Amino acid sequence: MKVFAFVAILGLTLVSSKAEAEDFPPSQVQKGAELFALNCATCHGTRMRNPQWAIDLRTFPKDAKSRFIDSVMNGKRNMPPWDDVLKDEEVEALWAYVSNGDRD
Repeated sequence: MKVFAFVAILGLTLVSSKAEAEDFPPSQVQKGAELFALNCATCHGTRMRNPQWAIDLRTFPKDAKSRFIDSVMNGKRNMPPWDDVLKDEEVEALWAYVSNGDRD
């Protein structure tokens, strides 16, 4: 029984760690950082720091990619929709940056 519990916990740990982080090429994260500085920093803070009136994206759940994409493309509360401004690959780059970059 103990072996089964250990294997189950190990399996859940591996699944949850996979949900926490995706591997993105550094160039995609860099592109996301550039797009963020150009389009998002006004509300979400320079390098995701000290947002004045928006969500702190450094705390955005890493397993909520679809929520992120939906919010960016369709807007949410005071955030306008960006579907007419950003291309799909640019939203992917933003996700790469938000989920991996500037965590210091």
